[in-house]
Amino acid sequence: MGNKGAKGRSLIRSDATQKLLAFGSLIVLIIVFSLASPNFFKFSNIVSIVLSTAVNGVLAVGVTFVIITGGIDLSIGTTMTFASVIAGVLISFWKAPVLVGVLGGLAAGALVGMISGSVIAKMKLPPFIATLGMMMITKGLSLVISGTKPIYFNDAKAYSRIAMGSVLGDILPGFNIPNAVVIFLLMSVLASLILTKTSLGRYNFALGSNEEATRLSGINVDKWKIAIYALSGLFCGIAGILMSSRLNSAQPALGQGYELEAIAAVVIGGTSLNGGEGTILGTVIGAFIMSVLTNGLRILSVKQEWQTVVIGIVVIFAVYADLLRRRNK
Repeated sequence: MGNKGAKGRSLIRSDATQKLLAFGSLIVLIIVFSLASPNFFKFSNIVSIVLSTAVNGVLAVGVTFVIITGGIDLSIGTTMTFASVIAGVLISFWKAPVLVGVLGGLAAGALVGMISGSVIAKMKLPPFIATLGMMMITKGLSLVISGTKPIYFNDAKAYSRIAMGSVLGDILPGFNIPNAVVIFLLMSVLASLILTKTSLGRYNFALGSNEEATRLSGINVDKWKIAIYALSGLFCGIAGILMSSRLNSAQPALGQGYELEAIAAVVIGGTSLNGGEGTILGTVIGAFIMSVLTNGLRILSVKQEWQTVVIGIVVIFAVYADLLRRRNK
């Protein structure tokens, strides 16, 4: 009993240390880029950072659930695009109300996640292969449905306000925080509550810790796995609505590559790729680290190809740090 208690306290300390290190890294990055360029801390650039974090952050928060199970979802970027295309078709082509288009986009994202989860749970395909296939399917469907052309929301003025409007600014003049940022923070709080206060959250950790033991205890593992992937897909749908609202268009060729940044944010935030542990707060911090790093390198006029190299190195070190942390438990 004493050993279990000590192990639990060690795990808590390890998670707290990981989040503290991630937050410290974020602060260091902000200080370094602020000293390196006076343009970094300008209000317009800060807004740009938080807006870019909103989309990638929602994706990262959603895929956190999947990674905690020990799985992976490579289709989240193209699922985001697919959801935005469905919303675009409903609003711009079929002239449906904006609310119907938004709900259609969210449903499309959740459906893709549910299909991926079903393939993994029922057909027993490895998550990497199943979601790689789904990435190709959703990418192709987005291009086919849109006719390979962007879908613009010019006739739906209210759509752009979903991300770029400011409900807080309307209530409190001068407090013009874009809705996208507010939605990201609200979704993060909701996800944290789901992960820590619901049966889905408890089974989420159980699946990642020991799936076979969870199955033997009488839990319907397949049902909960499908639900977790569907939830991740729903978050992809939210990200798709935010992205297309911000651009005022659904871009069918956009999306691939977003999954790498989202997964990197999750890992940097302390969620283990081996499953069984992770927090939404850590993921949020990781998402801000990715956005600040990308923006800072751009401000310093680092070439795009070298930005990619730096981000790749950061991801490798984050995964290596996770391995060292698990060995020391």
